[in-house]
Amino acid sequence: MESIVRKLITSLLQDEAGATAVEYGLILALVFLAMVAAVQGVGNETVAMWDHVSSTSQQAIDQSGV
Repeated sequence: MESIVRKLITSLLQDEAGATAVEYGLILALVFLAMVAAVQGVGNETVAMWDHVSSTSQQAIDQSGV
């Protein structure tokens, strides 16, 4: 009986499938964080662009006297 338990514990300690899954999970999390940062940067630039368009349009309307 002790031999079976010892073999099971040895087998579990040598199994690398779980470690590989954890590594892939960490890589996926890093990729996700990079994507969130990139989308946030693009969003900020887009908002700034439309703010500029809005203020420029408002200035043109004000100057035209409409």
